[in-house]
Amino acid sequence: MSITQNLNQITSTIPPQVTLVAVSKTKPISDLLEAYEAGQRIFGENKIQEMTDKWEAMPKDIQWHMIGHVQTNKVKFMAEYVDLIHGVDSLKLLQEINKQAQKNNRIIDCLLQIYIAEEETKFGLDENELNELLSSNEFKLLQNIRIVGLMGMATFTENQNQIKKEFTQLKSIFDDLILKQKNKNLEPKILSMGMSGDYQLAIECGSTMVRIGSSIFGGRS
Repeated sequence: MSITQNLNQITSTIPPQVTLVAVSKTKPISDLLEAYEAGQRIFGENKIQEMTDKWEAMPKDIQWHMIGHVQTNKVKFMAEYVDLIHGVDSLKLLQEINKQAQKNNRIIDCLLQIYIAEEETKFGLDENELNELLSSNEFKLLQNIRIVGLMGMATFTENQNQIKKEFTQLKSIFDDLILKQKNKNLEPKILSMGMSGDYQLAIECGSTMVRIGSSIFGGRS
């Protein structure tokens, strides 16, 4: 199957209110352009340098999502154009994104990463850390970022019940967040969970944004 066929097949299974991020990391620009020609406008990358090279080379109506773990010293390279930063897991990183957004006269949308998996390798905040961060004065001072939702990655396991439990937990944290007092830099509307292997279950559990790579572009070498 071609990238176009894969993409059409996947978009036909995703409800209209769910956003598809095509995870294009390590893939050549020719592959991204095929997806672009098929109508895809949101791409997710996990390395800032690679994403910047692609941004410079590709049409400017594309939204670029940073989905990898972000190092603070690299934020400045994407602050001019990045549309959404997925994996934000500390106040320190938020402050740096805010600083670089200010320099570019922008407000940058971010998702806070919540730790839901039973794995040591995953990053993220727990529920207490999330609440502490959002209620801190330091957070309220940040005028050039906007928290538009949460993201999380389930444990890498075949056990559907466990994955479902983790997605449901994240949905419940998200629902609590929506009830919180809004301010200018907190407008939660996105719940990003679900990847190639588990996106349908994630959507059933309330995901509004899925990140799909190998099912569109094929496996990575």
